[in-house]
Amino acid sequence: MCFVIKTLSHSLRENKKPALLTLLFIVGEVFFEVLIPFYTADMVNMIKAGTALGNVTRLGALLVGMAVLSLIFGAAGARTCADASTGFARNLRRDMFVRVQDFSFENIDRFSSASLVTRMTTDVTNVQMSFMMLIRVAIRAPLMFLFAITMAFIMGGKLALTFVVVVPVLAAGLIFIAKNAMPAFRSVFRRYDKLNESIEENVRAMRVVKGFAREEYEKRKFGAAADSICRDFTKAERIVAVNSPLMQLCMYFNMLFILTVGARLVVSSRGAVIDVGQIAAMLTYGMQVLISLMMLSMIYVMLTISAESAKRISEVLSEEPSMVSPAEPVLQVADGSIDFENVSFRYSADAQSDALADVDLHIPSGSTVGILGGTGSSKTTLVQLIPRLYDVTQGSVKVGGVDVREYDLEVLRNAVSMVLQKNELFSGTVRENLRWGNPDADDEELVYACRLAQADEFVRALPDGYDTYIEQGGSNVSGGQKQRLCIARALLKKPKILILDDSTSAVDTRTDALIRAGFRTYIPETTKIIIAQRVASVQDADMILIMDNGRIADRGTHDQLLARSEIYREIYQQQTNGGGGHA
Repeated sequence: MCFVIKTLSHSLRENKKPALLTLLFIVGEVFFEVLIPFYTADMVNMIKAGTALGNVTRLGALLVGMAVLSLIFGAAGARTCADASTGFARNLRRDMFVRVQDFSFENIDRFSSASLVTRMTTDVTNVQMSFMMLIRVAIRAPLMFLFAITMAFIMGGKLALTFVVVVPVLAAGLIFIAKNAMPAFRSVFRRYDKLNESIEENVRAMRVVKGFAREEYEKRKFGAAADSICRDFTKAERIVAVNSPLMQLCMYFNMLFILTVGARLVVSSRGAVIDVGQIAAMLTYGMQVLISLMMLSMIYVMLTISAESAKRISEVLSEEPSMVSPAEPVLQVADGSIDFENVSFRYSADAQSDALADVDLHIPSGSTVGILGGTGSSKTTLVQLIPRLYDVTQGSVKVGGVDVREYDLEVLRNAVSMVLQKNELFSGTVRENLRWGNPDADDEELVYACRLAQADEFVRALPDGYDTYIEQGGSNVSGGQKQRLCIARALLKKPKILILDDSTSAVDTRTDALIRAGFRTYIPETTKIIIAQRVASVQDADMILIMDNGRIADRGTHDQLLARSEIYREIYQQQTNGGGGHA
């Protein structure tokens, strides 16, 4: 737990000052709050004794002054506490988000996206609430308890013995409540991950859900996740709910004891041992003691809940990126040549087999390479090693004659443009999405890139043209339109290597051919790697690779493979109805 606290404390930064000021303000607030009953008792006794009005007025003015000071300290403490806790939460979320941006695919694979969302939202909120209670309530409650107990024994004498009975009973009850509620609270966070995962999957795949008429199934799935959270919270809340009746029991016992025993002492000693003012003060101090104990129990509950959240946040913040730039990185990519030398790769040390095995491949700069292969043949895995999204398990991948592990990561990835199999557009205008490829591109460059990607015509037909707003995930454009916008975005980058991972599957063959023709005129010196399902998309490539079960089964030009590769010939004949025409 010390490591977790140390990890999270780095996010405190500029909020240390308001946190410390909160502690000072709370001490001042409690000090005056505890003094008020003491002087109130004196006022009651003075009034009973028939003292002069001037004395009562002076003491009343003193009480008002202490109440105002207590209010000022309390208000100041509340403000600095809010500043510190919300600032701390903001830093935590920012630090987590920045950390995730540095993660490699291997790191991201360890956390589900739903879990990361829960950690940046629910978990951070829990830690924020816990931190707020620590710097405010966790200081106030113990101080109030100690001050109130001390003043009670000073003023009440034997009457203070009530706390010898009440405090242990209440403390034992609260510890029992907190201890039994904790297991249920801990399990909630794992269930939150499942709930968020259910929501995320449903929203992302809404078209699939409706296409298969699976709405009722999704409702049941979500309901099961929500019910499990409800059960755990209900169990915990039922236990915590015992707090209130236990508090009431101790409070009424305390009042009954003080009033009964105190009244007898007042009558029997005629005010010599204890007077009416002291009884009133004892009632107030008793309430302060009991409330302090209840606050401490709630702090314990909250800290235990947030301990699990803190641990989950710490896991993200302490996760070391599996890929980092070397100490003295290469800062320039000479050209787009690519060399795979005896490359083998597996996604994790626990994997039972290699995803890629014994890959030797040499691609000259500026050439066009097509990749064909069945589902699961590791076509995507192969190209993901080029921009170092994963590191090879064995061998090396070189770009521009340099091992990719020797490059600065940003320099390498700026030289490689990937249009992924799963195209992603972001919330914003068409223009803003395109400028992901080149933030400095002017409107003329945007339009030219869209023309090459066969996107300009449909963009101009949109309601606001290039200023049309793209919804999250590009849900308001078709699959083919999304692919063409992503290709235009990649072209704007003017990379040394362009990788298209089945990125024209949603466009017709004529548009596909026009896009490839645009590549030849716009980026002739760029190395182009095209993963495709259609032979027509790669048959004019300088080299075509046939992938099978993580290996390069064959390579060559269209004519060479047609003559000697059974796999290629079978794909070609299936798509051209026996070779009578191109697909």
